[in-house]
Amino acid sequence: MYDKEKLTGLANRRDKWEETTLHHTHSRLPEQKDKFMTTSSEPIRRLYTPLDVADMDYRRDLGFPGEPPFTRGVYATMYRGRPWTVRLVAGLGMAEESNRRYKFLLDQGATGLSVTFDMPTLMGHNSDAPEAVGEFGHCGVGVSSLKDMEILFDGIPLDQISTNLTINGPAPAIWAMYIAAAEKQGVPMSALRGTTQNDILKEYIAQNEYLYPPAPSMRLVTDTIEFGATHVPLWNTISISGYHIREAGSTAAQEVAFTLADGLEYVRWAVERGLDIDDFAPRLSFFFDCHNDLFEEVAKFRAARRIWAREMKERFDAKNPHSQLLRFHTQTAGVSLTAQQPENNIARVTIQALAAIMGGTQSLHTNSMDEALALPTEETVTIAMRTQQIIAEESGVANTVDPLAGSFFVEHETNRIERQVYDYWEKIETLGGVLPAIEEGFFQMEIADAAYRYQREIETGERTIVGVNGYENPDETLRISLFKPDPAGYEQQAARLNKLRLERDNVRVQETLSALRQAAAGTENTMPYLLDAVRAYATLSEITQTLADVFGAYREPDWV
Repeated sequence: MYDKEKLTGLANRRDKWEETTLHHTHSRLPEQKDKFMTTSSEPIRRLYTPLDVADMDYRRDLGFPGEPPFTRGVYATMYRGRPWTVRLVAGLGMAEESNRRYKFLLDQGATGLSVTFDMPTLMGHNSDAPEAVGEFGHCGVGVSSLKDMEILFDGIPLDQISTNLTINGPAPAIWAMYIAAAEKQGVPMSALRGTTQNDILKEYIAQNEYLYPPAPSMRLVTDTIEFGATHVPLWNTISISGYHIREAGSTAAQEVAFTLADGLEYVRWAVERGLDIDDFAPRLSFFFDCHNDLFEEVAKFRAARRIWAREMKERFDAKNPHSQLLRFHTQTAGVSLTAQQPENNIARVTIQALAAIMGGTQSLHTNSMDEALALPTEETVTIAMRTQQIIAEESGVANTVDPLAGSFFVEHETNRIERQVYDYWEKIETLGGVLPAIEEGFFQMEIADAAYRYQREIETGERTIVGVNGYENPDETLRISLFKPDPAGYEQQAARLNKLRLERDNVRVQETLSALRQAAAGTENTMPYLLDAVRAYATLSEITQTLADVFGAYREPDWV
């Protein structure tokens, strides 16, 4: 893009500027050493010029939005044609409570729903299981059977909204419950739109909500990809998630490197199953965190799009341009929220939302200011939604596509993250690939090291967190009210489960579970059998235990 002779002249002019103007200013106003770094602890230089992106080729590295390499966006018009989906995550207590919250969000302007599940559900347990004592409804909604899913979406037309199911270990069973609940509404599975998170690899890497060993878990994920491509064509059967990797403490480059490595591993398994890349790749989606460093986050999203497009084309010979698209949902960084001075979180979330939008996200969840303390209230979740609406309607950042393109700093950061991703991939390949690297603890230790470094920077004062280690208010008292789930919710949920077990056809339940066990022990796709089981009102614990009888349970290796 740049004439070499002009770059030489620019380098000379820069040197002169440093010797004169900069030297004069620096002698009066010296810079603060060791303060200028990204959230990922990457040093930031004082100034970026064309010299920092001298090798950039516009057509190769940037191109036009909607065309390879998709650095500038997956769609030609981006938000000028259709705004991002305002998708507020919600899940609290009983299904009835969450249903009321979903209807409230839709009335307030949400354009999609995202379901968070409580810890028992995430771990494949019924709400009344011994392992679930004291955990019902605290971090999401409890779903133990199709009956709960029916109540969860009662009065919400599933052919008219897009739903994200934030579930991983038991994802195939929960997705089956959603499909069956839609059938009860008269909505065929072919009409359903939404996403199942269903990213089991990141569970072993970061979040630790796994059920079975990696290989059979990957088989279940591949079953959902195959089933979705054939029967649920509008559904994203997996949301390959960097969010939890970043929340565990990774850098921005690690988030992209590990997430895309996982994505390529899912693609490899599906291709080895015999699926054509262009039959399923257009329905792959991604889920990223968005932290506080606006420019690094924008660069992260742009680099991820470019890398994915290249790998899908060159590594897997994807011919359909839609197979090369990295479409993603973004959630603002929960890990950045502070319990101290929680109102400050509104500003943090606004910066993060701006970065996600200027980075080209397809849908966005903005965290509420009280989420470091409790599930959000209606008041705080409304502020979170209004934050997106103000950005969309009043800020102007959605008026043009990829507004920071061409910034010497942003393009340099995009290139830097891309280089670091490929460096990580070399290390992963040296270990034998994603699954062996998980068993060796490579991902886990890299994230732990980054998290430790970040925390040390806070403790030593190299990094300031407003209200925590800077600008503290020792006399602060909490001025906001917190959400409290219905205290009678657990008893009602337990009574519902007992009633379900008494009234369902238990012979039919055992027949469907036996058929599921046989399918899991063989090579058939398990999704039809899961659907039969949930239609018979088999509970989540019964289904996950049936699969565990075949696959076994997973425990982390001794390196931990």
